[in-house]
Amino acid sequence: MTRRRLLPLLALLSIIVIFDSISLNCTTAQTQDTVPPNPESLLDKMTGKWVMTGTIDKEQVTHDVDVDWILNRRYIRIHEVSREKNADGELAYEAWIHIAWDPNNGEYVVMWLDNTGTTNFAAEGVGHGKPNGDRIPFVWKSAGGGGIHNTFAYDRDRDKWSWAIDNIDDTDKPSSFARVTLERKKN
Repeated sequence: MTRRRLLPLLALLSIIVIFDSISLNCTTAQTQDTVPPNPESLLDKMTGKWVMTGTIDKEQVTHDVDVDWILNRRYIRIHEVSREKNADGELAYEAWIHIAWDPNNGEYVVMWLDNTGTTNFAAEGVGHGKPNGDRIPFVWKSAGGGGIHNTFAYDRDRDKWSWAIDNIDDTDKPSSFARVTLERKKN
């Protein structure tokens, strides 16, 4: 092949190699963006001492929230305590919340125990949440329809969490129950 014919062929091959390389890099970047974060890594962002403020059931609240790993880092334990007191001078609200990662189903599971009622540990008492970036949209489904949606969302830039809780009626219509923000407690 003459040199004159070889140069255009080499130029064309160079362009193909460059475009293949760009395409491969774009595909790799897209794949990395869609891969869910390490579930434990997101839960690590939740550990620590927090002050929760916002509204619950149309009332302004302030709660103290302590979060740590327990049982060989298998569960996150959240202890939420209201600063508000009831008519008897007792805590208006207290909850123990346990979150774990279920690798078999690719989701978080949560058991929420609080002083507003006693659970019988039925299946509908366990919330399930498929990770969505830095969000965990937990869903509890009632046996008769409806349920509760509670989305935990982490703001990496501000190192804050928000919880948005909606009650869902049996026609799937949501109504806002709580909107709170968790900020790290200052020493």
